[in-house]
Amino acid sequence: MTSVKISLNSIDKVKNFVNDITRFDSDFDLVSGRYVIDAKSIMGIFSLDLSKPINLNIHSEKEAEAILKTLEPYRTACLDKQRLKRLHRIRPHSIKPDCI
Repeated sequence: MTSVKISLNSIDKVKNFVNDITRFDSDFDLVSGRYVIDAKSIMGIFSLDLSKPINLNIHSEKEAEAILKTLEPYRTACLDKQRLKRLHRIRPHSIKPDCI
């Protein structure tokens, strides 16, 4: 399983996201707090708080590269905590952890 943080902050973005991932046979889950919904369900997506980034779990290993390429427009520019700590030591005042 691969997990990425995405942003779906507009109706068009949600519609395009669902259209893009339904091309794959893999399963996708969106996780927001304690809620887990099928990422291919447009109604399910609209039940989430879309004002914040959401975790997307991708249940596929064979199509992972193609899926990640397709998801580029939706991915947030968040840094993982380990990389953030490393960069913070180098340039402590230039890093803003918006998504952590």
